[in-house]
Amino acid sequence: MSLFNELKDRGILFQSTDEKNLEKALGTPLSFYCGFDPTSSSLHVGSMLPLITMRRLQLAGHRPIVVVGGATGMVGDPSGKSSERVLLTQEIVDANIEGIKKSVSRFLSFEGSHAAVIQNNLDWTGGISYIHFLRDIGKHFTVNAMLGKESVRARLEDREHGISYTEFSYMLLQAFDFAHLAKNMNCSMQIGGSDQWGNITAGIDLTRRLRASEGKEESGDALHLHAFTFPLVTKADGQKFGKSESGTVWIDPEKTTPYQFYQFFLQTPDSDVIKLLKFFSFKSIEEIRRLEENLKNQPEKREAQQALARELTALVHGEDELSRITQASEALFSRDLRTLDHTTLKQVFAEAPSTSVTRSEFVDGQMSLIDLLVRSGLCPSKGAARKEIQGGGIYLNNERCGDAATQVSLAADVLFNEVIVLRKGKKNYALIQLTS
Repeated sequence: MSLFNELKDRGILFQSTDEKNLEKALGTPLSFYCGFDPTSSSLHVGSMLPLITMRRLQLAGHRPIVVVGGATGMVGDPSGKSSERVLLTQEIVDANIEGIKKSVSRFLSFEGSHAAVIQNNLDWTGGISYIHFLRDIGKHFTVNAMLGKESVRARLEDREHGISYTEFSYMLLQAFDFAHLAKNMNCSMQIGGSDQWGNITAGIDLTRRLRASEGKEESGDALHLHAFTFPLVTKADGQKFGKSESGTVWIDPEKTTPYQFYQFFLQTPDSDVIKLLKFFSFKSIEEIRRLEENLKNQPEKREAQQALARELTALVHGEDELSRITQASEALFSRDLRTLDHTTLKQVFAEAPSTSVTRSEFVDGQMSLIDLLVRSGLCPSKGAARKEIQGGGIYLNNERCGDAATQVSLAADVLFNEVIVLRKGKKNYALIQLTS
């Protein structure tokens, strides 16, 4: 299957400048770019479709140019926003750019004949004076055309917020990126989310106008320019993809642990998982169809969700981390928590409620399980704790405790010399953190 047809079959190809010419262009190596504004120190899973699409293109022999918006990030893109973004300082933008480079490196190769490159658009925008930008770039845009772009029109119709001149100018900056890359890096294609279509086509128009003004169109030396967008990823209920109950799911393991990342995809609803496999997975369409059939016939096995979570976790965090995570998942239901390493244990219970207890409170190195259950908040009273224990619903470090007289020992029951894990029922966990 050709790359073009695969993009269509997976539902990734949403809009394109000219499908016939695009299909032909994707048949030979080209340089293309996708931009990311540095609004945070990490990209999140909402950015995975552009990242993985760039990876697909690179694996097919095309060269990715990653543009981080050192300039555009200072302005703020109005696309998909109902109000103006908070403007960032130069220091924050610079720090965020370094974080984004780390995120991107998890998806793209920076070695080989079609190695990815990272470019900061501040490098070619920062030195241009306002007068020169208006004269050389601004003259190629009509306000009429700019007002017709969806990202601008939607904000103009919002009487409460409107659109500032700063954000209105964003389109010119992004268009200039394409023109610069086309001229200096032989870049002939831009990709992005469907909300970027107006900005992308503005870049193509500007590049062609600048080349025409230099006499290159007439000489037949014009670049064939291409673009396509992919759909915005949403959940079946229409909500924006990329957030869990605890907030945004980040690519940076310091912001979202690999275990939380894995669990986010493992918990994908049946209604969304096949679409996400087509978008994010490198499994063949035939294999995804097999998983879809299995989902219909044996949904309780959650084979599709497991395949999605495993593949993406291995891609973003590595095979070793995936191995630790799957061991941790097994340990939660069927194994002794002592089999986990310290780092994995902390990842698994990062979101569990925690209560601090001093070691001195353990009389002769012991404290009753009932007292700890009440202290942790798992049980509202000693009577309720006793009833839960006798009913078989309480677990100490994942081992069921049926004796209400159980004493928890500092010597025998503390994991890694700092934590005790309590559980009520199947999913209600609480940690006891030991302090001096």
